[in-house]
Amino acid sequence: MAETLLSPGVLARENDQSFIQGQPVSVGAAIIGPAVKGPVEIPTLVTSFSEYTAIFGGAVQSGSNVYSYLTSVAASNYFSNGGTSLLVTRVVSGSFTPAVSTTIPTGSGGPTTGLSPFVLETISEGTIMNSTSPETLGALSSGSVDNIRWEIATANTSSGTFSLLIRRGDDNNLQKVVLESYNNLSLDPYASNYISKVIGDANFNLTSDGGDYYIQQTGSYSNASKYIRVKQVNYNTPQYFDNNGFAKNQYTGSLPSVSSGSFGGAVGSNIPVGRTANFNQNIGLNAGADTQGISGSDYNNAIALLSNTDEYKYNVIFAPGLIHQYHPTQVSNIVNNTIGRGDAVAVVDLRGYGAEINQVISQASVIDSSYAATYWPWLQTIDLNTGEAVWVPASTMIPGVYAFTDNSSDPWFAPAGITRGSLGQVLRAERKLTAGNRDDLYEANINPIATFPGSGVVVFGQKTLQKRASALDRINVRRLLIALKSYISQVADGLVFEQNTATTRNNFLSQVNPYLESVQQRQGLFAFKVVMDDTNNTPDVVDRNELVGQIFLQPTRTAEYIILDFNVLPTGATFPA
Repeated sequence: MAETLLSPGVLARENDQSFIQGQPVSVGAAIIGPAVKGPVEIPTLVTSFSEYTAIFGGAVQSGSNVYSYLTSVAASNYFSNGGTSLLVTRVVSGSFTPAVSTTIPTGSGGPTTGLSPFVLETISEGTIMNSTSPETLGALSSGSVDNIRWEIATANTSSGTFSLLIRRGDDNNLQKVVLESYNNLSLDPYASNYISKVIGDANFNLTSDGGDYYIQQTGSYSNASKYIRVKQVNYNTPQYFDNNGFAKNQYTGSLPSVSSGSFGGAVGSNIPVGRTANFNQNIGLNAGADTQGISGSDYNNAIALLSNTDEYKYNVIFAPGLIHQYHPTQVSNIVNNTIGRGDAVAVVDLRGYGAEINQVISQASVIDSSYAATYWPWLQTIDLNTGEAVWVPASTMIPGVYAFTDNSSDPWFAPAGITRGSLGQVLRAERKLTAGNRDDLYEANINPIATFPGSGVVVFGQKTLQKRASALDRINVRRLLIALKSYISQVADGLVFEQNTATTRNNFLSQVNPYLESVQQRQGLFAFKVVMDDTNNTPDVVDRNELVGQIFLQPTRTAEYIILDFNVLPTGATFPA
């Protein structure tokens, strides 16, 4: 219909203002530490604890003892409290390589070179992936719940296809535990079911260029498997069928024959020979300040890598096992990288087990940042693999508090108090803090973990390590700013290289204002104002190819000090209005 009135009448127009605004990209936590298995120094996103266990394993054996890495305990705590995504970076000591498949036989009439038609290798690295050993009644003596084996279940020369099973290393031929299965695989690189296309052949390596660390990828196809990739194909069968649709004789013998085998040749031990493996409360006791079989310097590459804000997104980072008392360089690097990123909070531990309050307060004085927070004392929980009660630094259990807060409320709610700070998986704190203890700790920006009758162990503070008093000396305000900056930056990214006109500015305002209104409705802000118009985008600003926006915020504060006056009045007195 006409959009203007040329003669008397009524013009009814539609203005659709119901467009659903985009929501911020969801990010979770990042954790750095040793793991039983998995890719080394390659940040890997997991979305459940079962996925974490499948990729990074469970218990580690040191001598005759079995332990859980603090990384594993923290991951379990995080997901059990509602966490949805965890970026895990495994650190190790020394050189680690993947295991490769043992020889896969070909059919009759195959090539005489003696090579396998293709070679598989494990995504996980270290000797724990070696399952090679003599088979006894279909079982591998060195097979374990953490490593794998392969099986060619079927092979069809007429169709040029075969099926591959990836089995758990500790199964047997009568009771197979199939982790992944791939049917109708082909060695024809022109076919859609070519083995490398289906399984993947991507390999990732940590590389440095000067002071910058990045992951370099090789291979042509993304990995669909969680356990293996195709290392190489020795006998390709291009154009497997002739013009009449029959298999070419020179290729039929190149297919693998029905068989099974294991993986071997990996290098790298979780607990290097001669290394003291100090776990739990014993971390840092030896001269080298080892933590769970590795040293603080083993974390350096992973810490540097996670400073890349474009590649790795997270809003809180943990490294349970790194303690400022023993590993000051690494903890400082985590804090400094987090400050540089400006989009996360680093939760750090200050002192080892058995410290005194004055020692913890003294240690806290060396860190001054609203992007870092610390908690004390140590906590006792149940080792998920052994069932034993073990002591862990506070940062091992705090991921669950942040996850529960985000899941039940929003990041701008305090991750503390009986409602959101309860530590249900903690048996007890290293010591029961008095009110005076809590006062001393909180004044030093250390978040006390209190023990209350009937409520158990509770996080009872939410300060950052910023020394100067401001709104940003509280975790809920810092996390509010992180959430707002994240979303608004995502909106602004879409405006780069757009025309610097009122239309572009209005596009920005139409997305940012509704989002801030929703934050205000969800108790994150008292008030806000966004300015992006001619007042701050003057002609000289536009001529410099700049677009300026100003965002004014009044963050909601938390009620940390509740004062109740009980006034006793004589009989007959009038209550004040």
